[in-house]
Amino acid sequence: MSAPTEVELPGRVLAVDYGRRRIGLAISDELRITARPLRILERKNRGDVMRNLRAVAREWNARLIVVGHPLNLGGTPGEMAEEAARFATRVRKELGIAVELVDERLTSWAADREVATPRRRNRAQEPRDHVAAAIFLRDYLEREHPHRRSTRPGKE
Repeated sequence: MSAPTEVELPGRVLAVDYGRRRIGLAISDELRITARPLRILERKNRGDVMRNLRAVAREWNARLIVVGHPLNLGGTPGEMAEEAARFATRVRKELGIAVELVDERLTSWAADREVATPRRRNRAQEPRDHVAAAIFLRDYLEREHPHRRSTRPGKE
């Protein structure tokens, strides 16, 4: 009789909300069911961004990185979408981890709505890039594994 083998978990997904000044990060759990905001990286230079991203990916043992692809409402790529695609290619090359582009239309708007509470309207002025990353990561996870749909307000 052979010893039981360890079940391989899908592994964490790291979401990256690319921006010219800040990069928002979110992380999934190992089963890829939940997503939560992680942190915001301030962009100083390309080398620092890649070093910090590599450190976060290692710390959380990310097996996949999804980069937000800010398409126009009509689905066409604009200047920022092209910049995000170039960034995703650079991440794939420098970190050696699988990278996918994920449609992130309206996630900044949704993040604004999540952080702006009736008691703290001024929170909408705080950086919310990591919240936007968590929103598109959650949507990505639900699309990839519809049978694992997380429960959140307003969703059946």
